[in-house]
Amino acid sequence: MAVIKPFKGIRPPKALVEQVASRPYDVLNSAEAREEAGDNEKSLYHIIKPEINFPVGTDEHDPCVYDSAAEHFQLFQDKGWLVQDEKENYYVYAQTMNGKTQYGLVVGAYVPDYMNGVIKKHELTRRDKEEDRMKHVRVNNANIEPVFFAYPDNAELDAIVAKYTSQQPEYDFIAPGDGFGHTFWIIDKQEDIDAITQAFAAMPALYIADGHHRSAAAALVGAEKAQQNPNHQGDEEYNYFMAVCFPANQLTIIDYNRVVKDLNGLTPEEFLAAVGKNFVVEEKGTDIYKPQALHNFSLYLEGKWYSLTVKEGTYNDNDPIGVLDVTISSNLILDEVLGIKDLRSDKRIDFVGGIRGLGELKKRVDSGEMKVALALYPVSMKQLMDIADSGNIMPPKTTWFEPKLRSGLVIHKLV
Repeated sequence: MAVIKPFKGIRPPKALVEQVASRPYDVLNSAEAREEAGDNEKSLYHIIKPEINFPVGTDEHDPCVYDSAAEHFQLFQDKGWLVQDEKENYYVYAQTMNGKTQYGLVVGAYVPDYMNGVIKKHELTRRDKEEDRMKHVRVNNANIEPVFFAYPDNAELDAIVAKYTSQQPEYDFIAPGDGFGHTFWIIDKQEDIDAITQAFAAMPALYIADGHHRSAAAALVGAEKAQQNPNHQGDEEYNYFMAVCFPANQLTIIDYNRVVKDLNGLTPEEFLAAVGKNFVVEEKGTDIYKPQALHNFSLYLEGKWYSLTVKEGTYNDNDPIGVLDVTISSNLILDEVLGIKDLRSDKRIDFVGGIRGLGELKKRVDSGEMKVALALYPVSMKQLMDIADSGNIMPPKTTWFEPKLRSGLVIHKLV
């Protein structure tokens, strides 16, 4: 059973939300954050990318940078740019991309559920990235940014969400840059709050969709605070961290593609011949070719697109990891032909989110920066949940979710 609770969200007043809200910390670099914040003193980047408060070149991991995040978080509250709700609520956060809307419930997720596997993960995390986010949670004593969960489809929750989303929203705006819509409602009626808590209690599991490092950091800091508190009861606010939970059937996973700098000493002809050992290779010409189904890949090399269809018998259909296209391409092309053993550390490979389109792959190869590009058919939510349920971990750079959650619509304090 999944334990959740409502919380007293800290939020911008309606008139300020578009000035405060920002993209999440991990989708842009320091220079981009500096540029987007510009002269907007209310931008959340002053808290989540606090290196922008210092001269260019300041190390983002310097202790004074983390301290600056906490100072700005306090400043935002002092100035009334962030205001805490008087009572505990759940919230609905809807995102609209390309005419499709997905509706998430903003809740306090339970730290022990993360520790004991009720909250399931499908990706490994890197300790250095966990530690960075842990420092951020510690210094602010808050989850400034949410994590992104999926839950099994639930008609009762759909009905509660529909009741609130038919009313006037608290926030409703189009984000600059990507044109995605962000809409927000407050669930404040006690009977609905209780019904949501009970519906989650009946769920066997929740699934991290996006934000594995934020989830790990939030849970580890919560566990740390429990250990440090001699009077720990288990109901303190630090036992919970902020998550936006979407029904799995509303989520879309986008393809996550690969570009490689060289052909490992092979000529293009030798490379295609080597790939042809395990794949049926068909030349498709100069027009962009998109993978048509699972086990069909798209390859771009020397100005031409190719269809690659993996041959029967080269993978195991009964292995939840082995059957994934990321595994097939990693084993049979990246490792066997190109000699790339570790996707996390090899500098010859880079990854391109499908939101940029396959034209981005062509551009990076045509520029001479990369030699070959490989496009994959996206993973399904069912595959993701099956893998998480089986206790397995997906290979790196498997899933790309869009739209990303906007940060700054609501914040959860740990006290």
